[in-house]
Amino acid sequence: MATLDGLRVQSTSVDVRSARGRSAHVVVRMLVGATLVVAVLGVLVGVVFAGSPARVAEGVTVAGIDIGGLTATEALNLLEGRAERVARVPVSFTVGEQRFPLKASALGVEADWAAAVASALSEGSGFAPVRGYKRLQTRFLGTEIAPRVRVYTSALDFKLGQLATAIDRGHVEAKLVRRGLAVAVVPGQVGRTLDRDAAGDVIVRALAELDRGSQPVRLPVSIDPIGVTAADLAPAARQARLALSAPVRLRFKKTSWKLPRWRLAELIALPSGSSMELSIAGPKADAWFGRLRRNVERPPVDATFATADGAIEIIPSKPGLAVDLPATAESILAAAVSAGERSAQLALVTSQPKLTTASAQGLGIVRRLGTYTTLNAGTSNRITNLRRAIELLGGALVAPGGTFSFNNRVGPRTLERGFLPAPVIIRDEYDEDVGGGVSQVATTVFNAAWESGVKIVERNPHSLYISRYQLGRDATVNYPDLDLRFLNDTPKWILVAASWDGGSITVSLYGGGPERRVESGEGTMRVTGPARIRRTPDPTLERGTEIVEDEGSESRVTSVTRTVSGANGEVIHDETWNTSYRGDYRIIRVGTKPKPAPKPKKPERETPPPPTATPTSTTSPSTTTAPVDPPVETLP
Repeated sequence: MATLDGLRVQSTSVDVRSARGRSAHVVVRMLVGATLVVAVLGVLVGVVFAGSPARVAEGVTVAGIDIGGLTATEALNLLEGRAERVARVPVSFTVGEQRFPLKASALGVEADWAAAVASALSEGSGFAPVRGYKRLQTRFLGTEIAPRVRVYTSALDFKLGQLATAIDRGHVEAKLVRRGLAVAVVPGQVGRTLDRDAAGDVIVRALAELDRGSQPVRLPVSIDPIGVTAADLAPAARQARLALSAPVRLRFKKTSWKLPRWRLAELIALPSGSSMELSIAGPKADAWFGRLRRNVERPPVDATFATADGAIEIIPSKPGLAVDLPATAESILAAAVSAGERSAQLALVTSQPKLTTASAQGLGIVRRLGTYTTLNAGTSNRITNLRRAIELLGGALVAPGGTFSFNNRVGPRTLERGFLPAPVIIRDEYDEDVGGGVSQVATTVFNAAWESGVKIVERNPHSLYISRYQLGRDATVNYPDLDLRFLNDTPKWILVAASWDGGSITVSLYGGGPERRVESGEGTMRVTGPARIRRTPDPTLERGTEIVEDEGSESRVTSVTRTVSGANGEVIHDETWNTSYRGDYRIIRVGTKPKPAPKPKKPERETPPPPTATPTSTTSPSTTTAPVDPPVETLP
């Protein structure tokens, strides 16, 4: 029974497997059939939509123009015809409110339409079924062909430059302005710069389009934002209006000054640039504070030195009072923007002199080192120049190791600085120039330094000998090339004191440190050449006549020596100064007036001879020849 059951079971399993196999075969056959049906249908669809390969697929556009279904020739004619019509039609480009119409013909913008049509034909190409599916996709999704475009680069660059000039602008910050006593806020403006590269691409693409819309094309720009807006300045505007709403009182102890609204408007500077704060500043504020300082301040007085008869004393310094400008300005501004009491305080501070009494005492100037006096002479202008140079010279201080310069101390000799024309020596001749006579002051300083025993660095003698100066110890100066300089080789400061008493000028050096002894030696004058001769024509003198107007002088040389010794007898300076003087010209006036012709002699009346048998003779009058004058050498 079991066997039978087993056989029965086995028979059932075989049947099930057979049924499943048959079903699978059916499914496979159905799938294969369906696939074949779909393939056939697909091929049929591809064939249906394949169209002609000689025509452009539907849905293809070039430069915005639909050329689907056209042959290459038709498409090319359509595109070229449309391009010719729009070449002279401007396209409007914009930046903000600015508009710039441009034409393709002006920039030489041309598209390669033949290449574009060839590219369009390649869309949906291939054998029929594949071409059909491609064209079906193009029909529903569309394809835009961008033609290759040519442009005149130089014309485009020039136009971009013009556009940039019209478009580019820097940003402008918002600001406050005052109109009378009213304050207004002026809004800022962002800056912008044309993006030339991107703008060039936009312009070329837009001018190459054949299907142009009515909307303008925006040009790309870079934006430069502002840093201060009108909203940022609103608090400062409120403060400014409050500041100009009423006067302010500036007080100092029992004194006060009223600052009316118009004055506050001059003093208060509105914010500018990146600032957003009010301030007291500007030219009018500087001028007002200058007047306030002149009325209020007391300048400090430097310590000075008084000298008399070789003695020296210090006149003490005095402190001054000065306006504390920052503090006073801050107080005025605070009072102006205050809603309460509009009262400001004048702030004063003590101002110290440049040279205090203690500083003067520390210079070590305790005695006179040397002095020298020269007598005044010459015109009133020359005396004026002497006095002016003495005024500028006196009080000079020379630090230990420092060098005194006459030109640096006295400065340029000009009319503006109080000097007048007076006699001078120019190129070995006497002439006149502004500042004449100042060399006498330089000579006096040179000899004062000589007698003080300090080292003389630069000295230039006169080119001509001047008898009123000590032989070989004169000095001349000419700003800025000829100077007189001496070195302070003492351990203490040196004071240059100068005075004028109407008949003479005196220069003294005061200082300190170990005393020095000065021994001077004067050499003899030695003639080195005859006087130079200058002949000048004189039309008032007859030819052959010469008159010596000035005997002149010979060229000469001399030398002086100086030995400076210290307190212990050590030699500090041992010098010989050689000086050469050119001679003055011997001036000879030479006559150029022609001599008058000699008057003819009157013939004598002849007494007739007594009659005689002797033959008579005739005497001819003699002819007198005037001597010829020798040639005269003259100078022009």
